[in-house]
Amino acid sequence: MIRVLLADDQSLVRAGFRMILRAEPDIAVVGEAGDGREAIARVGPLAPDVVLMDIRMPGVDGLEATRSITSRDGGPRVVVLTTFDHDEYVYAALRAGASAFLLKDAPEAQLLAAIRVVADGGSLFAPSVTRRLIERFAGEPDTPARDARFDELTERELEVLRLVAAGLSNAEISTALVVSEHTTKTHVASILLKLGLRNRVQAVVLAYECGLVRPGG
Repeated sequence: MIRVLLADDQSLVRAGFRMILRAEPDIAVVGEAGDGREAIARVGPLAPDVVLMDIRMPGVDGLEATRSITSRDGGPRVVVLTTFDHDEYVYAALRAGASAFLLKDAPEAQLLAAIRVVADGGSLFAPSVTRRLIERFAGEPDTPARDARFDELTERELEVLRLVAAGLSNAEISTALVVSEHTTKTHVASILLKLGLRNRVQAVVLAYECGLVRPGG
């Protein structure tokens, strides 16, 4: 059973999500929060697997709450939901550690898929997010910003990271490198551990920021 915490300052929005999720036999809504501070406080006692997080909330907003929640060892994964498809929100959500970013008008099937995917350790984003990430770095200078953490990666791990940044799934990486999917998962886990990151999305952002990969490269 996937345990979900709803964090949104609008009670009607929470009610709508609750109705959608309660119809699913493998998902349980274990609690709600009306702002980021309450969401942070309720994560410990409720132990959700996934937090559906609004961005614009009074007091502590969703980005700050996401950053706090994802910094915890063994904490829940966060699906950011917003009505605002602004570049700064998308990028900030990725940097904060969100495992998924969706607009609130996304189809129900996409919302449910996002919850299941992130609960299983994956990531899922609205189609515009990858494009925005690429556009974000398209105009950056070609000289990469050095990050000593990359020195810890083996050549094969760097190769895997480049393929992750190119948008390939574990299965596609396995095919490209002619290795088992288990081996690919092991490489990805090692990359995240060495880079001190929570998920592969943060690894992609770091790879772009440091020039390990370039848009169109």
